[in-house]
Amino acid sequence: MARCTAPVNGHRTASGAAACPACRGGRGYSYGSYSRRTYSPPSTFYSLESSSSGSRSGGLTGGTRPRWSKAGSTVVYTPAEIRTLTPVRENFEKRANLPDKRDVFLCHAWDDRKGPAKELHDFLEASSVSVWFSEKDISLGSNLLREIDKGLAKSRVGIVLVTPAFLKRIEGEGVADKELSALLARDLLVPIVHDTTYEALREVSPLLGSRSGLITAEDTMKIVAAKLAELVAP
Repeated sequence: MARCTAPVNGHRTASGAAACPACRGGRGYSYGSYSRRTYSPPSTFYSLESSSSGSRSGGLTGGTRPRWSKAGSTVVYTPAEIRTLTPVRENFEKRANLPDKRDVFLCHAWDDRKGPAKELHDFLEASSVSVWFSEKDISLGSNLLREIDKGLAKSRVGIVLVTPAFLKRIEGEGVADKELSALLARDLLVPIVHDTTYEALREVSPLLGSRSGLITAEDTMKIVAAKLAELVAP
């Protein structure tokens, strides 16, 4: 049987195909079947998650999966995100069996409590993540700082929603600054940058700005929540 010469000479032209002893006679590119025999799929995973914001999560998105991502997950991560989240996951696993702990403590500016903080909270709760959230966990008349201390002590991971309102609060050394100081003392902190930049964060908090995290300019809030849900999954 004549052998196809595509691997050596190529069949990109009609004359190339006609010169091949296996493909002459009008059969076209048998080179394609050769390619299918030798092709191996790439190691990159893809997600078809759509995004109205035009972020990297719209359409086909390349990325990899961390070790804690369950089989069948469509959530993809950049290598930088995996490096950032891996130590948080490792510390979470050490605390996973502690009783009466919330999965996540949500630190946010007061002005965001009915906006992006509420949105992030709702996405997390919809993914079965237990969240300490001031809007539901601090009752009227309670001592704010005392309740925050309790929330920090009862949570396995802290997430900080960094917004323009949060940056103003940090500059003014408000309650968010106290929460931030407590969270920075542990390697259990994930900044979520929303409607601002890491450059703006570093100007008011170089220490927090040195921590990598997730950013909604690259992923929707829903996908950020999905990554956090995987991070704290049993």
